[in-house]
Amino acid sequence: MPSTQVAPSFKMVETIRYNLYSDYLEREVELDIYLPKELNLAVHYSLLLLNDGQDLGKMPFDKILNELWENAAIEPLICVGIHCGPNRKMEYGTAYAQDYDGRGAKAGLYAKFIFDELIPFLRKELKIPSFKDKSFAGFSLGALSALDIVWNQPNQFNRVGVFSGSLWWRKKAYDDGYDDEKDRLMHLQIRKADFYPWLRFYLQCGSLDETADRNKNGIIDSIDDTLDLIVELKAKGYTDGHIQYSLIEGGKHDVPTWGQAFPDFLKWGWGVK
Repeated sequence: MPSTQVAPSFKMVETIRYNLYSDYLEREVELDIYLPKELNLAVHYSLLLLNDGQDLGKMPFDKILNELWENAAIEPLICVGIHCGPNRKMEYGTAYAQDYDGRGAKAGLYAKFIFDELIPFLRKELKIPSFKDKSFAGFSLGALSALDIVWNQPNQFNRVGVFSGSLWWRKKAYDDGYDDEKDRLMHLQIRKADFYPWLRFYLQCGSLDETADRNKNGIIDSIDDTLDLIVELKAKGYTDGHIQYSLIEGGKHDVPTWGQAFPDFLKWGWGVK
């Protein structure tokens, strides 16, 4: 049962809050589920999971969904905002390896929570035995986590949304012999894995995401790391048809910028043809 009925602000969107206890994470996980008010169980809905779901209300996400649905711009879908916990830097990251400072140690457990606890819970609670397809998105470190989970379970997903992703996640500190080509953990995973032609990638950066420029090339690291990831994806076989890159001029590493990008992301993934 839902822990809280969040009063819907808009006529086509209902938001329900749940608390789901995770044995893997040993904590309550707060969820905000955004769904059509007139949920039709005969419809085969897509599922979009979102890390850092606590930020969606600041966009506000329900208003974005409502406007797109009112204009018949996107298909109806079910969106689940997964609130982060106090150990965010341990639960998010790459299950492939911890970063140089030991962060991401629980990323594997977080992935188990997604597949073994969250998705079965959603199917049961919403009375939806299966989804049309599944996608995952996130912001900053939550974006890295979403990409890592999709990449390592490609048969479970069709799309991933990476908003200001922490693609700098690395196994060596800068002053410990760090090398772009050898030490960025997500880039390494892509380089070593197979080609999954059904996957599609939405990658967003803001021109003011940060100021750091480790290689002094005049391009901030978040943009460099994202463009380098695209190079790795294309070397693997992905094309511009698989990848959407969105650079927001003046965009910052913050919720308003991600909210500005989100309608484009939703139309890219679920737009009505």
